[in-house]
Amino acid sequence: MFLRHVITFTLIALLAGCAAFAPREALEGKGNPQQWRDHKAQLSLLDGWQINGKVGIRAPKDSGSGTLFWLQRQDYYDIRLSGPLGRGAARLTGRPGNVVLEVANQGRYEAPSPEDLLEEQLGWKLPVSNLVWWVRGLPAPDSKSRVTLDSDSRLSNLEQDGWSVEYLSYIEQKGYWLPERLKLHGRDLDVTLVVKDWQPRQLGH
Repeated sequence: MFLRHVITFTLIALLAGCAAFAPREALEGKGNPQQWRDHKAQLSLLDGWQINGKVGIRAPKDSGSGTLFWLQRQDYYDIRLSGPLGRGAARLTGRPGNVVLEVANQGRYEAPSPEDLLEEQLGWKLPVSNLVWWVRGLPAPDSKSRVTLDSDSRLSNLEQDGWSVEYLSYIEQKGYWLPERLKLHGRDLDVTLVVKDWQPRQLGH
């Protein structure tokens, strides 16, 4: 009986060890892995920002470009799109479990997740929950990713959850190197984002 317990405990420990060391992030490219880890650790602490920029969207039913305003305060976000985006101005606000979408001349809608809301009302399959990470130049932590680093040990390409994200340029702001131009390629949706003004903040917990 004692031996059986020892064997069982050893197997559990081995499996736990495998799970702990199983890489969720496949790393490729020219960069230095340690510099990438340091860069990632710094950006992960960034939990507040204000972004002003331009966005272009190509989808089966909607194509166009417009302006983007994104205010992030820890888990609360306020994302506004305006301009000729096919369906007019839209504002997405909320936090996990409670999201509101307001569309000009259409109305106000609520849902538990931003992904459900955008797909139901605008027909866009956009991974908003991942975008909170991708816009900082980070893979989302809850699913596997394939990461390609540039020579400065920052993301040049990211593949995650059926999406490919190209990082075309970065800008330094308050000691952070942040994405300035990026392109997202999904199955039925392409998004181009150009950040004109980055205002990063570390709010703390």
